[in-house]
Amino acid sequence: MLDVLIRNGRVIDGTGNPWYHADVGVGGDRIVAVGRLGGESARRVIDADGLYVSPGFVDMHTHSDLALLAQPTWECKIMQGVTLEVLGQDGLGLAPVTDETRDVLHGQLMGWNGPGPGVRRDWHTMAQYLDRFDGRVTPNVAALVGHGTVRMAVIGLEDRAPTAVELAQMRQLVGKAMRDGAVGLSAGLTYAPGMYGTDDEVVALCEATHPYGGYYQPHHRGYGARALECYAASLEIGRRARVPVHLTHALMNFTVNRGRAAEMLVLVDRARADGIEVTLDTYPYLAGMSYLHAALPSWAHAGGGAATLARLANPETRARIGRELEAGSDGFNGMPIDWGIMVLAGAALDANRPYVGLSIRDGAARAGRAPFEFYCDLLVAEQLGVGSLTFSGNEENVRTIMQHPAHTAGSDGITIGDRPHPRAWGTFSRYLAEYVRNLGLLRLEEMVRKMTSLPCRRLGFTDRGVIRPGAAADLVGFDADRVQDTATYEDPRRHPTGIPYVLVNGVVVKDLDRHTGATPGRALRKNAP
Repeated sequence: MLDVLIRNGRVIDGTGNPWYHADVGVGGDRIVAVGRLGGESARRVIDADGLYVSPGFVDMHTHSDLALLAQPTWECKIMQGVTLEVLGQDGLGLAPVTDETRDVLHGQLMGWNGPGPGVRRDWHTMAQYLDRFDGRVTPNVAALVGHGTVRMAVIGLEDRAPTAVELAQMRQLVGKAMRDGAVGLSAGLTYAPGMYGTDDEVVALCEATHPYGGYYQPHHRGYGARALECYAASLEIGRRARVPVHLTHALMNFTVNRGRAAEMLVLVDRARADGIEVTLDTYPYLAGMSYLHAALPSWAHAGGGAATLARLANPETRARIGRELEAGSDGFNGMPIDWGIMVLAGAALDANRPYVGLSIRDGAARAGRAPFEFYCDLLVAEQLGVGSLTFSGNEENVRTIMQHPAHTAGSDGITIGDRPHPRAWGTFSRYLAEYVRNLGLLRLEEMVRKMTSLPCRRLGFTDRGVIRPGAAADLVGFDADRVQDTATYEDPRRHPTGIPYVLVNGVVVKDLDRHTGATPGRALRKNAP
């Protein structure tokens, strides 16, 4: 007897092939049969008449590292069909850590992860961290090891090059994390302390992932005036280290890059023609989101949060920061600061809550302050623990990039704050509704491939992301005519419609639009025994 039998669905197998009518039989955590299964019985039968049945969706860029452990049912993603989240992004994952760096990372990433109430943060290694997810959360997870996290564990937050001994220690940590199950190396080269590393340093750490089939996933050094140069540098790192490159949040933002997405894709195609395995991900929105102090010049982050706050409190140093922001700091992608496109996503203090949802410019006007002084005072008052949205995107570029064959989906979702980005609740349904059904930019089967088999192949999990006997039973049932994102910038925490069923590892976790409360998720470890 089958555990679950999904009858009468239109199967999209994840490979890009046209859909076909079939039943899908599940036994344990695996798909055991696909076809006309009229004679089979099952403990649970789902009638998928009128629905498409696809593999579960994969979010290639998430910031669920701590929040998922605090909110294990993770409805923001499960309700839109996501069955696998990739953690450890932007060079700043939560493992491996030392006793000294654990709290430093926690404070620095408060604007991404929040406080993580109820989570015991007592792990050190990647293996110990991944163990926390097994059977305790609803979705599956995979993890990248972060360049900045490893650098912090060995060097701290100093702005200097590692010694030969320190670089060897960093390589050892990366290798150990890969053996523990990490899928590759991420970098955040506009975030401290990763911003202090050279490309040579990153190459050396990428090389440490090569024996384990790892790949390089960079948040590179600038998405503004130097975007093309920085994409080229990322590809060159992959070439030198002989590892694949996954260009995460592969955007061409700011007015200086309007209409230039095709130029970036030429770089991708040339690299692939030269033998560099390149993939990329994006989210279908025009705003980005990060912690608010990310816009500060790189030197202002040296030494950690306490040192940054001391610089903001010093009148002379604050004035220097202001001059550099106006001229175009590396923290703001080399672009002159635009207070009108930076919107406060949340505030811990009641006194600052009236400014949530306002741009820094408009919040400053309400407070009767100059924008820069208002910004600095916010950071000091909130102890750096706030996030912001930055409306710097271009729709033409978004549409061009998503049509590239190597493109996958990544929400870059941050779920904490009073008014976070809607992408954490709407990315996957928005792709299906707006860009497939409404605009017809992509075939339905092709968009599903980008959200299933393609990312799973990049991650190295070839038994996932496809519907075939023997594959993992991560499955989604959705109505292509009804699927719709409902999350907005004004009301971001709204779940999509038209996705009634989701299975993770063979367990029904969304049933007729309701989360079942089940937590069958596990950490997927690429190289661990």
